[in-house]
Amino acid sequence: MRITIVAVFAALLVASGSAQEFMADAGAPAVAFPNPDRPVADIVSSIWHNEKVRDAAGEPRQVVRLLGIKSGMTVADIGAGSGYYVVRLSPIVGPHGRVIAEDVVPEYLRGLRKRVHDLGLQNVAIGRGEPHDPRLPADSLDIAILVHMYHEIAQPYALLYNLIPALKAGARVGIVDAFKPTSEHGTPPNLLRCELSVVGYREISFDRLAGR
Repeated sequence: MRITIVAVFAALLVASGSAQEFMADAGAPAVAFPNPDRPVADIVSSIWHNEKVRDAAGEPRQVVRLLGIKSGMTVADIGAGSGYYVVRLSPIVGPHGRVIAEDVVPEYLRGLRKRVHDLGLQNVAIGRGEPHDPRLPADSLDIAILVHMYHEIAQPYALLYNLIPALKAGARVGIVDAFKPTSEHGTPPNLLRCELSVVGYREISFDRLAGR
């Protein structure tokens, strides 16, 4: 049986600043950080699971509730893939909010741009990040989500560090993943807590998703 968890974190130190454009300046280089002491899963698909199955399990509804996502917020979907969360968050944040969809795979971004265009989503921005740096505007995010992809991050310490400047004061980071080893496309909770705490995040909540 697959168990899916949602861990919510906040950065202890948030850099101040502002940015008008989606693509931010480069952050700290990957060589400034150690590699993770655990396997990194390959990126195998832009789609984690059948969308109808995820909808039936109420996954996005639970994530939105646990993170307190609401109208007017700016939410970054890091590792957005095919855009499962992007298209569901767009109407929730509304015309005064924004969804920033980030990924490192050009092919996924091309497909996502077409999906967003075809659906006429006006509050979605799309950009390419790097494995060690999401390249997001400073002081722009209320929420960042990393869904079923944390185990695929080759440079977790660098990416988490470079995410901090993009977070507004009081912003939250939600990580959704299976309760499995990283080599099996999941992340054990204690490993997740360890890697985030090293970079300066503190845990706010930890929940298991119903129906998963």
